[in-house]
Amino acid sequence: MKILRTLTAAFAFLCGVCVFAAAPAGYYSSLNGKKDGELKTAAYGIIHNFTTVSSYSDLPEYFRKTDVRPNSNLWWDVYSDIPLYMSSFKGLNREHSFPKSWWGGSTSVSAYVDLNHLYPSEAKANQAKSNYPLGVVDMSSPVNFNNGITKVGYPVNGQGGGAKFVFEPDDEYKGDFARTYFYMATCYQNLTWKYTYMVSQNLYPTLNQWSVNLLMQWHRQDPVSQKEIERNEAVYAIQNNRNPFIDLPELAEYIWGTKKGEIFSPGEVVVPPPAGDPELTAPSANMADLQFGEVALGNTSTTQLFVNGRNMDGPVRVRLYDGDAGMFKLSETSIPGSLVCADDGYWLSITYAPTAIGDHKARVLISGDFGSRGIGVQGRCLAVPVLSACTATAPTDIQSDRYTANWTAPDGEVIDYYVVTRTRYVGGSVYTEELVAEDNSLEIVGFDQSDREAYSVQSVRLETRSPMSNVVFVDHSGITGVETEEPLVIQTFDGCIRFICSQPQTGCRIFDPSGRLVRYIDSVHQNLDIDMPSGVYLIVTDTHRTPAKVVVR
Repeated sequence: MKILRTLTAAFAFLCGVCVFAAAPAGYYSSLNGKKDGELKTAAYGIIHNFTTVSSYSDLPEYFRKTDVRPNSNLWWDVYSDIPLYMSSFKGLNREHSFPKSWWGGSTSVSAYVDLNHLYPSEAKANQAKSNYPLGVVDMSSPVNFNNGITKVGYPVNGQGGGAKFVFEPDDEYKGDFARTYFYMATCYQNLTWKYTYMVSQNLYPTLNQWSVNLLMQWHRQDPVSQKEIERNEAVYAIQNNRNPFIDLPELAEYIWGTKKGEIFSPGEVVVPPPAGDPELTAPSANMADLQFGEVALGNTSTTQLFVNGRNMDGPVRVRLYDGDAGMFKLSETSIPGSLVCADDGYWLSITYAPTAIGDHKARVLISGDFGSRGIGVQGRCLAVPVLSACTATAPTDIQSDRYTANWTAPDGEVIDYYVVTRTRYVGGSVYTEELVAEDNSLEIVGFDQSDREAYSVQSVRLETRSPMSNVVFVDHSGITGVETEEPLVIQTFDGCIRFICSQPQTGCRIFDPSGRLVRYIDSVHQNLDIDMPSGVYLIVTDTHRTPAKVVVR
């Protein structure tokens, strides 16, 4: 593969032309004549609108189209060389190569399911790289992890951006990761970053200087490979957007490298359609079927299909037909042409709402002045899973700023992933967040910002959650004295609080901030609602002694 990359780069150099990886004619025309930040924002305008996959659980099905080695049944894992077969996803994780914690981990951000930076990863390598930035590992110091493809350890001088450790991929994939990060810094340039190891809070250049130096070096040393070209095409067929730094490798030089300040002219001859000639630009003609994956009976799954075009006077009509059309729903059946032709296009919601167990297929027909285009939709409906509670166990590798949460799952249950409820106690305040984990452990960072923490776990299958596990407390003094207690989660609504607990709990006491007891309840149980006036309250029970802070509005 490295030889192929060298030959490809040499051929491009000798020909003296820019190599386009089958990008549609005119796709990058808005980049012409721009430079620096304006050029980067023009690229953002091209790629930031795309059709997202229906759910995190469905990612392995899409990986079957994007990350399988040619002429084999092996997953193409850029983090490990362990042979893992496509017949199952066992031993692999859905890995955000650009760590999700850097934007706060929100599942509502499209980056959470953006295939342009999601790859299957062998579980141990994924856990080892954690949310560390890319970098060169200092091999003169102890190395945390090295499987021959992925290294994790202390960074060489000048790298890391303040992180204790860095993740270094194999030479074969360093350019792949660089171009992935160029894409993320462009497609999500408007995000607010929680961690700024490699990025800054700005639209341009977004990547900070040490990151630019490293990524440009890797980008130049490891040119675009056939693997990247083919994966870019596969992702485009699913999401309807592309990584421009694979199609136009020289673009990075104009934005961050040696050609900063120069006007970009990719050399593409763009022949625009005649004025007034209607055209549907998205979804593309080669777009793959929309996969809704597996859905439990009674649940639904919705995805957003990006519809865009130009020169349309009349409405764009949408309808379902063929096969199991009754199992799917559309948000609209007619869209004004002016909305479709707007710069931001139109987002059409398609919902899989099965009423019977089985495999379901249909097609969506989009028609108008431009003609018509059909897209397949597929989903599978299964019975609602019955899940048992996990058991949270003692944390390991407790350090001043991080620790590893652990748990065990019941034998024999099929699980898609886990949700870890992390509770931080800071002074008199309590903060709760949910984190997604693939395996039976999760490294939790930022422990130095808490006086004390606790975690509990739920397994998830088909978006159905198990009962909450027990709660494990973590102290800075270490594992000694780790406590467990009955889990208790409290939700608030207007003038109301709701108790979420796997088992009834006795002796519920509700205090105001001054410590005055304002209400006593003999026993609380799952989904019990209690009306309360607006205010701040601290709640404990006989078996949940750590105060839970809630705000009722």
